[in-house]
Amino acid sequence: MKEFFNVRQVKYEGPESINPASFKYYDANRKVAGKSMRDHLKFALSWWHTLCGDGADMFGRGTAEKTFGGKTGLEIYENKVYAGFEMMEKLGIGYFCFHDRDLAPEGRNLAETNENLDCIAAAVQKEMKRTGIECLWGTANCFTHPRYLHGAGTSPNADVFAFAAAQIKKAIDVTIALGGRGYVFWGGREGYETLLNTDVGFEQDNMARLMRMAVGYARGKGFKGDFYIEPKPKEPTKHQYDFDAASTLAFLFKYGLEKDFKLNIEANHATLAGHTFQHELRIARVNGVFGSVDANSGDSLLGWDTDQFPTSVYDAALCMYEVLKAGGFTNGGLNFDAKARRGSFTPEDIFYGYIAGMDTFAKGLLAADKMISDGRLEGFIADRYGSYRTGIGKDVVSGKATLETLEAYALKMGEAASNASGRQEMLESILNALIFNS
Repeated sequence: MKEFFNVRQVKYEGPESINPASFKYYDANRKVAGKSMRDHLKFALSWWHTLCGDGADMFGRGTAEKTFGGKTGLEIYENKVYAGFEMMEKLGIGYFCFHDRDLAPEGRNLAETNENLDCIAAAVQKEMKRTGIECLWGTANCFTHPRYLHGAGTSPNADVFAFAAAQIKKAIDVTIALGGRGYVFWGGREGYETLLNTDVGFEQDNMARLMRMAVGYARGKGFKGDFYIEPKPKEPTKHQYDFDAASTLAFLFKYGLEKDFKLNIEANHATLAGHTFQHELRIARVNGVFGSVDANSGDSLLGWDTDQFPTSVYDAALCMYEVLKAGGFTNGGLNFDAKARRGSFTPEDIFYGYIAGMDTFAKGLLAADKMISDGRLEGFIADRYGSYRTGIGKDVVSGKATLETLEAYALKMGEAASNASGRQEMLESILNALIFNS
């Protein structure tokens, strides 16, 4: 079969290697906390950015050639399949994620579009069987086509809602056929530009109706994987209903969807919402809805979703700490929702991006494991809340305390005891040492 990338198999060569096409920290078979790096990290290729993103932005045309030698529409998309699996094999990546419109082009009508999708999905299935590579999750692109300019599940037009439902049904069918472990809802235009023309309550009700339909249909087809919502605060819609992890949780609990849905957290979306990556992961974890991760990063000097490859070991360490504390991934994984920069347009550049990202998370995993085994950070937190393990604090936690008993205690106490230092700078120094020495 034709090779699309002039890159050899990427191997682990260790931190002293100066070969840019090698792993410095990602040693797939190395055991960390009882599992191999491969099993901990569950890296996934993003079909959209990797095989479809050509470097176009709001100010300029594409700079990277992504037809992979194809001439006709379906030939181009079929070649993307072979290029994608070649890349995953050479990088040692075991999973991929897709939108329906990444896999196959839209036809003249829904029936033709579905035929195109079935055709390319068949080629994907053959490559999966040949390589053993799996589908992490699938989703439907209900935001690019002009029909979705006012949203899909939140559209004020019932015909558009119906079309989105049909598209999602087909995307679920393909996800099941490919053995996908999850299905994602990303509300690219599920929000509003102005409240002057928007019935927020009705739109959210409709979004919940669509999600219930999707869950009912997929479970009826035997789908046992996870459903995810991917929070994002804005862009393209000014204010999206899945703004961040907390607002998405409120939505899930309001509509009784919390048992079926988990969260797919993206680093760049967290920062756009004014949070850290770790914050969003922590909120998901402590509320029992941690599911999967879009591994990328943003640019703090820009106010939009830049989807850069992750290279901050600090952020990766704090991410993997949350993953380990959650018990690791179940059906989720680390999907590289990232693209090479517009000026990095050669086929090799996308490999360098993946290598950088995989090494970053491998180093982050080592650091996270050390954070837990070292015990100082968690021990400090436990001690900080120690007053709730005895006396009046224990009464508060057990539910024995009332406002009356707390008042009586306070009157006897006089002035509250002095607070202890939070030692933030000391803890940050410990964290640095654990990362540098992992």
